[in-house]
Amino acid sequence: MTQSRGGARRWISSLVDFGWPLGLIIGYLITRDMVMASWGLVAGAAIALATGYILERRIAPMPLAAGVMALLFGLLTLVFQDPRFVYVKPTITSAAFGLLLLGGLAIRRNPLKMLLGSTLPMPDEGWRKLAFRYGIFFLAMAALNEGVWRTQPEEVWLAFRFPGSTVINFAFALAQAPLVMRHMRLKETPPPAAE
Repeated sequence: MTQSRGGARRWISSLVDFGWPLGLIIGYLITRDMVMASWGLVAGAAIALATGYILERRIAPMPLAAGVMALLFGLLTLVFQDPRFVYVKPTITSAAFGLLLLGGLAIRRNPLKMLLGSTLPMPDEGWRKLAFRYGIFFLAMAALNEGVWRTQPEEVWLAFRFPGSTVINFAFALAQAPLVMRHMRLKETPPPAAE
């Protein structure tokens, strides 16, 4: 029962994460117009968020923020008939996440630990390193998105957004596994017994 519930949660999380980019891509394949494809972005984000909430009665903060941003920038694209809002959405989202993580570290708060601390038992040093790496990664992804949408055709940018950025995110997460495993072992090592 617990395993099937965990599988359902992963499915719901994937729906919320990928609902809006899939909606945008499907909309673009049908219309070949980025402004019209924004209807798919808005619909995909709305359906993913609503389904996630109905099935789970809550949505995790990161997917919620990404979904709300997709809705907002999709609607701005439709209202102003300007596809640049869709293009800059990943830049603004990634930059905001990066600055949040690095700013949190600067004031001795760790947003990443606040979000994931209960799932990864690591000492503060491990959380600081992981948050710093993710902060830099998000800023790099913002810069990469800017470079791609400003220099490449729409089709290339769409392929970069999905599946390209998903693959990059997954590869980066895998690259952090040694850091996480090393610090999890440190957390599990009991202090030497007093003699």
